[in-house]
Amino acid sequence: MSIRIGLISDTHSYLDQDILDHFTDCDEIWHAGDWGNEDVSNQLEEFKPLRGVYGNIDGHQIRAIHPKNQIFKIGGIKVFMTHIGGYPGRYNKEAKAVIESERPNLFICGHSHILKVMPDNKNQLLHINPGAAGKHGFHKVRTIIRFSINQGKIEDLQAIELGARA
Repeated sequence: MSIRIGLISDTHSYLDQDILDHFTDCDEIWHAGDWGNEDVSNQLEEFKPLRGVYGNIDGHQIRAIHPKNQIFKIGGIKVFMTHIGGYPGRYNKEAKAVIESERPNLFICGHSHILKVMPDNKNQLLHINPGAAGKHGFHKVRTIIRFSINQGKIEDLQAIELGARA
């Protein structure tokens, strides 16, 4: 059975109807941190099952709801999600240690506001950063990602541009 995931990050207190429209057919929504406020978390949780991590701008309310790291198995893959982690060849010290010890198939982070989907052949994983869906930051275009997990494989990955940041 295929599981459809909506991946979002760096909302910075902004969530619009376009995002929800793109995630209508998703089974779960994953948020890679920098929510901005708990309203974003509450809206997403009311809409679909939600997993998330807190980011560097998130205060105690979000940190009480969402952990710093999520490590879980779903659809035959092991996922490691955190907010600040880097990318293949340039992981930060903490993310690198978790990747080496947990051996995930999928590593997700946010923070950079730069959408990236990169294989990490050395660690045999796929790295995904959905970019930034909010209006705060240096990015020019707001982005999210959708993908499916089907019997241990990531399929039908779509990078979605939501329009200009401003």
